[in-house]
Amino acid sequence: MDAMWLLSGACVIFTLGMFSSGLSDLRTMVSKQSVDNIQFLPFLTTDLNNLGWLYYGYLKGDGTLITVNSIGASLQTLYIVAYIFYCDKKRNVLCQVLLSASVLFLAYSYFYVWITDIGVRLNQLGLFCSMFTIGMYLSPLADLAKIIRTKSTKCLSFPLSVATFLTSSSWVLYGWELRDLYIMIPNLPGIVTSILRFWLFWKYPPDKPSYPYLQA
Repeated sequence: MDAMWLLSGACVIFTLGMFSSGLSDLRTMVSKQSVDNIQFLPFLTTDLNNLGWLYYGYLKGDGTLITVNSIGASLQTLYIVAYIFYCDKKRNVLCQVLLSASVLFLAYSYFYVWITDIGVRLNQLGLFCSMFTIGMYLSPLADLAKIIRTKSTKCLSFPLSVATFLTSSSWVLYGWELRDLYIMIPNLPGIVTSILRFWLFWKYPPDKPSYPYLQA
């Protein structure tokens, strides 16, 4: 029981720390009154992911999942509202939000109306959330390939990489303790991609020139 309390606390602290990394983007939007080069899609996909896991935690009665994803969804929604307020091309952004809301409504209707058995609903929802989370963890692989090609890690955030590693590791251990594969398996790619980022930081330090010195 003590181990579960420690793992639960670690999951909450590390995950909320990772989610709060968006506060720097929020601060930039407010100070510049513009979205600048901030990407909108990560806010939206993370919000959907939080809502899916929130429902899974609710069905399972897992307080850790409920706490983390309630706060996470609130933060991501705050980032989305700020982005919509400060962006110039609101139409495209609003279309993405409406499309996501429609998908969310259809998914909720499917899980709540069509699947009456709680056990089946929990398994299918866990599978859906797991696949979505794995997709989110693997999505930066294209950027990692670009980093290897350019031999530059300037676009990577080392603190965020550390936060992702700690968050993924804590959730894997938490899922292991609960014998819940839906929690454990989707966080394994987060550990793998974080280790790959650490290797890239070691291989191509941000302050290391990516071109050879010219001989006199």
